[in-house]
Amino acid sequence: MQNKGLVKFFAILFALVSIYQLSFTFVANKVKDDAKNFAGGNPEKEIRYLDSIGKEKVFLDFFTYNDVKDKQINKGLDLEGGINVILQISVKDVLVQLSNNSKNPVFNKSLEDAKANQKGNQSYLDAFFEAFEANKGTTKLASPDIFANRNFDDNELNFNSTDAEVQKVLRRKVDESVESAFGVLRSRIDKFGVTQPNIAKLGQTGRILIELPGAKDVDRIKKLVSSKAELEFWETFKAEELGGFLQQANEALKATVKVDEKVEAVKAEDSLSKLLTDKVADSATAKKGNNPLFDKFVSIGGGPILAIVNTKDTAAVNGYLKRNEIKALLPGDKRFAKFVWGKPVTKTDAKTKKETTTVDLYALKGNKDDVAPLGGGVIVDAGDTFDQMGKPAVSMQMNGAGAKEWERLTNNAYTQKGFIAIALDDVVYSAPGVTSGPISGGRSEITGSFDVAETKDLANVLRAGKLPATAEIIQSEIVGPSLGEIAINAGLTSSIVGFLLVCLWMVFYYGRAGWYANAALLLNLLFLFGVMASFGFVLTLPGIAGIVLTLGTAVDANIIIYERAKEELREGKTLADAVKSSYGWKGAMRSIIDANVTHVLTGAILYTFGTGPIKGFALTLLIGIFTSLFTSIFIARIFIDRDIAKNRSLMFCTPMTKNWFTGFHFDFIKVRKWSYIFSTLVVVGSCVSFYFNGLDEGVDFVGGRTFQVKFDKPVEATKVSEELSAAFGVAVEAKVFGDDNQLKLTTKYKIKEDGVEVDKEVNEKLHSSLKKYYNEDISYDNFINTYDGKKVGVLQASKVGAAISADIKTNSFWAVIGAMLVVGLYLVISFRKWQYSLGAIAAVFHDVIFVLGLYSLLYKYMPFHMEMDQHFIAAILTVIGYSMNDTVIVFDRVREFLAGNVKGNFKDVVNASINTTLSRTINTSLTMILVLLIMFIFGGESIRGFIFAMLVGIVVGTYSSLFIATPVVYDTMSKKEVDEIESRHTGN
Repeated sequence: MQNKGLVKFFAILFALVSIYQLSFTFVANKVKDDAKNFAGGNPEKEIRYLDSIGKEKVFLDFFTYNDVKDKQINKGLDLEGGINVILQISVKDVLVQLSNNSKNPVFNKSLEDAKANQKGNQSYLDAFFEAFEANKGTTKLASPDIFANRNFDDNELNFNSTDAEVQKVLRRKVDESVESAFGVLRSRIDKFGVTQPNIAKLGQTGRILIELPGAKDVDRIKKLVSSKAELEFWETFKAEELGGFLQQANEALKATVKVDEKVEAVKAEDSLSKLLTDKVADSATAKKGNNPLFDKFVSIGGGPILAIVNTKDTAAVNGYLKRNEIKALLPGDKRFAKFVWGKPVTKTDAKTKKETTTVDLYALKGNKDDVAPLGGGVIVDAGDTFDQMGKPAVSMQMNGAGAKEWERLTNNAYTQKGFIAIALDDVVYSAPGVTSGPISGGRSEITGSFDVAETKDLANVLRAGKLPATAEIIQSEIVGPSLGEIAINAGLTSSIVGFLLVCLWMVFYYGRAGWYANAALLLNLLFLFGVMASFGFVLTLPGIAGIVLTLGTAVDANIIIYERAKEELREGKTLADAVKSSYGWKGAMRSIIDANVTHVLTGAILYTFGTGPIKGFALTLLIGIFTSLFTSIFIARIFIDRDIAKNRSLMFCTPMTKNWFTGFHFDFIKVRKWSYIFSTLVVVGSCVSFYFNGLDEGVDFVGGRTFQVKFDKPVEATKVSEELSAAFGVAVEAKVFGDDNQLKLTTKYKIKEDGVEVDKEVNEKLHSSLKKYYNEDISYDNFINTYDGKKVGVLQASKVGAAISADIKTNSFWAVIGAMLVVGLYLVISFRKWQYSLGAIAAVFHDVIFVLGLYSLLYKYMPFHMEMDQHFIAAILTVIGYSMNDTVIVFDRVREFLAGNVKGNFKDVVNASINTTLSRTINTSLTMILVLLIMFIFGGESIRGFIFAMLVGIVVGTYSSLFIATPVVYDTMSKKEVDEIESRHTGN
């Protein structure tokens, strides 16, 4: 080996750099352990402790804890616990704003058509352009009542602009809005306080990914990231100012609303009718159920509050107040009254311990343009504070223009003894009266029923500013830390056991050369983790799977080299000559390069099309390929060259394994018709199963919500499914997930509806339906939210909207097709004959159909989940890589034998090529199967289906490489090419 000293230098240098980079992770973990011990299980105390020492030096008297934390290997949500959401910035909102809320019917119809007709990965903006083109007639985008307005400079857009010119401007404006939203969200997240948050734009889709490892309060986080933060100040109507509107509305509704006559009687003094009208007789009791509107009220309000209503009844009250015949009852000067709700308040009855959540109903002094007299754009600073009563509040400071308008508003409220509502996203947080004159200077305060965390979040979003458009959560995942702990333990166990088995097998089969391969393997792991730490890559559970698979593949290059060296030694060459030949381009090196290029190509496609954890798996696999190539080719060679220099005997085997997998003379070509028949039957059977059984498509592909719920004791899945289906009004699937006391629940309930309120409603229904299965009365917070030490409740939850599920499905399809085509193209270039590419693609197609067919046949019967999701696609793509790997090794030997002096006809040459590579094929497959079996047994329930797909794929891929790929090459060679080969190899 040339430049041996240089290789040693770089190996030592890389090792030292890797150890240095990994040391930050060890130090950070030590500090976190100290924080946990100090906090005694209190997560808030732990966070405060870590914040307090953030600027203290904890490593080498130079690096602070914050420095160390930034340089450590980051753990993904599945290992750390936390919350992951993908937000879709509403392009429709942006277009409406840019059009100045245009009422143009063509424009508005195109907006609705775009949403209905949006296809696959198509952006909403492109769908809008298509819809407008279909609807426009003679209307132009640059019409005065659409986009030729004051929102655009004449240089940008004017009445004479063509639709193409307007489209170009709109694309830029939409990109700017997404960029603005990204900045606002980053500002909010940076101030939230979680360690190592991740926020990233997802291409040009208008989607933003937010990952908050360690975050615990699910509802709080979702509200923080999706709140538009549209702050507005409105004058309010008092109940008496609306005259008898509520009474008239109630009377009008009696004629059209079917009331429930079975409501229990209530005491007269509690009757809302009495409270509101003072016309109820002094009878002992009065029946509720005769007043459609009043029966929805818990009690009458006071001041700016019209009434207090249970949250479950707000939708009905909204529906009543939005009716045209009801709105017509408003007095003429109050016809623009805007009815909104206050912030929900939850109270617990002291006797029954029952929780009730209510909201206040307000009527704001609206106008025909529905524009608040004062908006949040005037806020220049905000902070969390405490009011005069010592309760949490939010203080705000306005700019000069805002201060003047605030003084005018407060003067009106003072002179009229009125109230000013402070509303955020159409929710009134407080509606104070002004009793001591107008307020000058622009300083104000929001008070109400807040806790400290809420005031911090509210001040945070006000400082960061409002989002330019609605941000809808289209995908979310919540992972509890206890589940992450289980995943880490399972991953570590499978990694250690897999590593030991591979090492033992290499020593058992190759003797001292096996120890050299193991040394290279250890160094490979060090380099792999060092690279991850250096570049700040995130470690996930699929990433651990990638590392364990790297263990199996890291020895592959050594196996190829060792098997070639054994062949050279059998031919009588010296050890030095055998090693030199094996490491040469005409030896093992060409096969190694070809095999690993196919791996890199499939890994790159997986990284390109995958999302979230799948990218982590692909990235780990790609890094592992490069580090294992370096260590296998160069590090093991250093030890071998040392043996050569010292005249030591090295046989690349042990006395027991010396003749294993040698002397094969099987006629693979002769049996190819039987293998074609078998494989054809498998493909046909799989297609029949697809038709009748289909596939168990996970929420990644069809959209929906899933919850992994753990109970105190075993539960009956069928019973839980029936009860939840009744509660939700749609089907809820329940499957045992791992242990008998753990279920995986799946439903499509309100999956097309977005918003934090919808997510919370689903969570509350789940909690109320399942809390009876727990030994103790589990609260909503303890059931839903993630927190340290959690052992029961929702361990993991995910939501995938219909739009993003369609994208995932499309990306997955193209990932599989792309992997086959790209690798096929590489083989055409590398082997310069299309027959090799056809053989490889035929084998891979067979493998994919075989695995899919098996999943279609067995998913109803196997004791573990066999869902089609992103993890499954990762498994399929990995199978494609390994199948190609095996196939390329055989093809390289065919090419070598055809170019060499091997005697015999074409059939003999092909058979000899397969037989002489069998030892390598079997060895590599055995090491892979060993590793995968360990992962299947110890790797945890969440990746068992993923590993099973790879296990089947490796077995089937080995079969197809031997019995499908090469025979296809044999059968597709033209007679002319066969004659040329045979004349060269038979001497005729």
